[in-house]
Amino acid sequence: MTPVNPHLAPISVPDPGLLPRVQELCDLTDPYAAGPAEDELFAAAMAEINAWHRDRSPFFRSLHDATGPGGDAFRTPLVHANFFKRHEVLSIPRDDVDLHLTSSGTTGQKSQMFFDRWTIRSAQRMVARIFERNGWITPEQDVNYLLYSYEPARDLNLGTSFTDNYLCDFAPARQVEYALRATGNGHEFDPFGCVAALRRFAQEDAPVRILGFPAFLYFTLERMRAMGLAPLRLPEGSLVILGGGWKGNADRQIAKHDLYARVTEQLGIPSERIRDTFGSVEHCIPYIECDRHNLHAPVWSRISVRSTRTLEALPYGEKGYLHLVSPYITSVPAQSVVMGDLASVQPGSACGCGLATDWFTVHGRAGVSRNRSCAVAAAELMKGMS
Repeated sequence: MTPVNPHLAPISVPDPGLLPRVQELCDLTDPYAAGPAEDELFAAAMAEINAWHRDRSPFFRSLHDATGPGGDAFRTPLVHANFFKRHEVLSIPRDDVDLHLTSSGTTGQKSQMFFDRWTIRSAQRMVARIFERNGWITPEQDVNYLLYSYEPARDLNLGTSFTDNYLCDFAPARQVEYALRATGNGHEFDPFGCVAALRRFAQEDAPVRILGFPAFLYFTLERMRAMGLAPLRLPEGSLVILGGGWKGNADRQIAKHDLYARVTEQLGIPSERIRDTFGSVEHCIPYIECDRHNLHAPVWSRISVRSTRTLEALPYGEKGYLHLVSPYITSVPAQSVVMGDLASVQPGSACGCGLATDWFTVHGRAGVSRNRSCAVAAAELMKGMS
């Protein structure tokens, strides 16, 4: 009998009496269910989580009361992700914090996000549901991992490092190699180590899972080409899951589909086994591309875009700030977050993959800012390395 992945195990909200609809929504097993019943449940869950944070966070109470009933569709005030770079706001006692993650590297402004057991476990279960739907949970098949993220080091609590290591739980590890190696004084990108790992993995019978920053994968492919290496054919069942963007390397960025073509050409992994993701430490809902490479909202969230001038909601197809809403989070009042990313949203029917939920395209960051992300910090490791 195939064992059940522990990340699919039941998990209970902090107070079942106050959050029954949040529990019901997050217990939905079909990650892309869509319809009137799901919409009604989502709205009820949002009402519960708004009341939860209003009663526990003075910041959110004042914001909620000032906004009044004329807020967004879920009567939830908007909070910009940058707010969490300057303020620590919790809706739980600090003794109930189960995990503390930050959003940036060793310098620059960092979002300080705090998670109770329900919040982080609930988000992990969402990832597991999507992996399960795609057939990516393979306890019977060990794999080799190449992680384009930070090698674990003391006091490292970056969200990207946590996520990439968590994604290793869905298939047993034969070997794990890191692209960003801990030096004892930070991290350093190791392109030759990445090339050597890929060449070694290509000679084995285990599938390979490549996770992390797309820029570093591209630089590895460039290094292979510069070295005159013939294309590799990684074992069948290999999988690429990217995340973190190209921030800090925009001048070298290539189009997403061009990168996928290079991966297929040089590593032998077909396009449908290459997926990009979107996520942030401020909003841990998983957005993972469908097999047509569009980022659909799962049933546990709703997506829209907001005018960069007025913050009014915009119709399908128009570009604005990406607005992400989910009632899953009980630890911090981050249930309605406006990101710094410019995006446009399309209905599920415009994709053609069969998923009915809305999907979005990220068009880049809005404006020029000193704010930095994990990818920006990681990009600095590239200086003089390629």
